[in-house]
Amino acid sequence: MPDAPSLALSAQDCLVALMVAVSASDEDIRTAELIKIQAAVNLLPIFADYDIDRMSTISKTVLDLFEQEDGLDALFGLIREALPDRLHETGYALACDVAAADGTLEEAELRLLEEIRYELNIDRLHAAAIERGARARHLS
Repeated sequence: MPDAPSLALSAQDCLVALMVAVSASDEDIRTAELIKIQAAVNLLPIFADYDIDRMSTISKTVLDLFEQEDGLDALFGLIREALPDRLHETGYALACDVAAADGTLEEAELRLLEEIRYELNIDRLHAAAIERGARARHLS
């Protein structure tokens, strides 16, 4: 487990954690999902000042938490504490993009997206619009 200071998550860490969590939710982290995460961190303004080296620490933290019985609850606790309300929809949109990146949505990914919607208090209508946008961006 990472040392305590690294668990003080930034808003950007939370966004990375959400993306990694969706990718890992079906126990198969696909290349397309990793490319999507990397592209988001490299291109989106919210990550302009983000220390890219934090990605491996955050990824390991998420994967370690997934191995624990109450790990998902702990992850959401960390995210609720550190992710400002104004970035909740951003977090959900990034999670949807990662889930859609490989062209398939596994049951585990759908369940986690539902949990993210609930935990981040995303309005159902807004969630539907975000989901539709992700689907449209990833059609082949």
